[in-house]
Amino acid sequence: MAAIIYTKTDEAPLLATYSFLPIVSAYAHKAGVEIETRDISLAGRILAQFGLADDALTELGQLAEEPAANIVKLPNISASVPQLKAAIKELRGKGFALPDYPEVPATYEETEIRAKYGKAIGSVVNPVLRQGNSDRRAPLPVKAYARKHPHRNKPFGAGSKTSVATMGAHDFRANEKSVTLPADDTLKIVFETIAGERKVLLQSLPVLAGEVIDATVMQAANLRAFLVNALATAKAEDVLFSVHLKATMMRVSDPIIFGHVVKAYFADVFDKYGDDLAAAGLSPNDGLGAILAGLPSLPHGAEIKDAFDAALASGPRLSYVNSAKGITGLHVPSDVIVDASMPALIRNGGKLWGADGAEDDTLAVIPDSSYAGIYATVIEDVKRNGPLDPAKIGTVPNVGLMAQAAEEYGSHNKTFEIPADGTVTVSNRAGDVLLSHDVETGDIWRACQTKDIPVRDWVKLAVTRARAAQTPAIFWLDESRAHDAELIKKVNAYLPEHDTTGLEIRILSPELATEYSLERMRRGLDTISVTGNVLRDYNTDLFPILEVGTSAKMLSVVPLIAGGGLFETGAGGSAPKHVQQLVEENYLRWDSLGEFFALVPSFEQYADFAGHPAAKVLADTLDRATGTFLDEDRSPGRKLGTIDNRGSHFYLALYWAQELAAQTEDAELAAAFKGLAGTLAANEPAIVEELLAVQGKPADIGGYYLLDDEKAAAVMRPSQTFNDAIAQL
Repeated sequence: MAAIIYTKTDEAPLLATYSFLPIVSAYAHKAGVEIETRDISLAGRILAQFGLADDALTELGQLAEEPAANIVKLPNISASVPQLKAAIKELRGKGFALPDYPEVPATYEETEIRAKYGKAIGSVVNPVLRQGNSDRRAPLPVKAYARKHPHRNKPFGAGSKTSVATMGAHDFRANEKSVTLPADDTLKIVFETIAGERKVLLQSLPVLAGEVIDATVMQAANLRAFLVNALATAKAEDVLFSVHLKATMMRVSDPIIFGHVVKAYFADVFDKYGDDLAAAGLSPNDGLGAILAGLPSLPHGAEIKDAFDAALASGPRLSYVNSAKGITGLHVPSDVIVDASMPALIRNGGKLWGADGAEDDTLAVIPDSSYAGIYATVIEDVKRNGPLDPAKIGTVPNVGLMAQAAEEYGSHNKTFEIPADGTVTVSNRAGDVLLSHDVETGDIWRACQTKDIPVRDWVKLAVTRARAAQTPAIFWLDESRAHDAELIKKVNAYLPEHDTTGLEIRILSPELATEYSLERMRRGLDTISVTGNVLRDYNTDLFPILEVGTSAKMLSVVPLIAGGGLFETGAGGSAPKHVQQLVEENYLRWDSLGEFFALVPSFEQYADFAGHPAAKVLADTLDRATGTFLDEDRSPGRKLGTIDNRGSHFYLALYWAQELAAQTEDAELAAAFKGLAGTLAANEPAIVEELLAVQGKPADIGGYYLLDDEKAAAVMRPSQTFNDAIAQL
């Protein structure tokens, strides 16, 4: 009988796993359901590439193509290069024989090493596991709780100067070209300089009939001019300057764009010391933090540090990630991720934090204009109509196109920084040029492919959800954009394959779809957003953060095309801050509601696939227990002295045991959990006291990327009374 696979990931979700998984495993085992784990953490992925650990990601990728697949996937680090380097350093310090990360490979061996590391970073997990499209929504209990206990979305101040700045021309959106392949083929990507030198960027790209192939370029000279203008605007309007990218998913293009921002802000410093920094291997792409950390090793390091400080003092005021520690938004490329940072800005009344820790209006810089308009639209709506009221508004669930790496615009093997002026072409097996761009030195060129089967499944899922929810479904597609125009043809071709009688299904540009959804939200009405992969990421943070205060409480089901299921547990954007607080204060604010919700459909699928009714009992009782959990407000508090993640797990275990003991579908399970329910209830004061007693002191978990299992388990399971009760199962 197949098992449920519970993934071991990173940061706060991993810490929570040390506390929660023993509970789940004990309850499931009592019902005859086996839980197994697989390590897909950044550390695990790195070690697997060098034969130092099992390649769990590849194994799960193969499983995801089988009907038996039942994977509970927690948020993982989609690592930037600085994160990769930090993980390598930690792993080497723990005795693992890992090679240095070659910044600029000079030998075949170094090229091979860098390629291996490249398979461990960025958004490499999701394309492997997501062999189906995404159905993501706020569970009814979460929505009901938000209405009963609404968080506050702050109003924008009168005369707020917060706005979005985007290129609008000469960027990925403007330069995109797209074609649908009429037959199976093999494509080649070639760069040819104006001097006639020819380099094959990608020798063989297999494509299937019906696939959509895109190519586009962000023109570096225009990017630089845009950034100079944005900096001048922020200075003139006396607002904070902030940049919002996705250096994790877009792990080739966005770190380069981030580097341009760093160089633009510190233009005088790089004009004077750029060669010295480059010679020392200090790249703006890695952020200001990495540069400052490397300055002490330079002969004129102190002088350069003074130059950076002077630039910070005289330039536009920067937004800060942590003003108390002097960490700006330009310190680390992966610190400010657009899909989490922009909703937080909007929820906070359009304000970010400056060097002094005070809030202020900001110029939010999103260079590529592909989706910048959705944030500009929300900001203008909130300025005009006031903040969204969580007690009254409707919801915007999402059906996202992501199966089989659909719309993986960050694909590292098809994104390139252009070394010289010339032309990049995409040609087919017959030598016909399908797509072509003239490029200049420093331009960022990328290609993307979207398979036909995922698009068909996406349209089917959209109709299925619209029918089940009796809710309008809006395809967020812009006919004026090359890629979207090709998708619109497919949507119009595949919709007639389904019964859409009585359903409202429309196609609108992202900006118009945002306006339409917001207008309905304010009337308390729901609207399904049917989007591509990038907008799936953006929308499933944007709307949940405004609706229920967080994207971590979402139900995310991925019906796999092969028949199995992937059950995702929420977003991990705040995970690093939670780890820091745990280490400093032994308090973990991470909310595991996403894990609670994901396990319900996972148990349901197990029951259906294995013909195991007890698993359905686990699902039903867990669902009811989670409702009680929310009604009793047992999510982690915000400060010391309240229950944290560990306390929330205790209460979930208590309510789940009570539901299992009270149910009548399975008498054997009821009898098995009657004693535990009584024990947990009787010992509630003692258990809570043991959980609270550890707070306020530093915690040792033995690492950041690779934890010490014994230390982490001891920190995350501090109540011996609770542990003994679970062990008795």
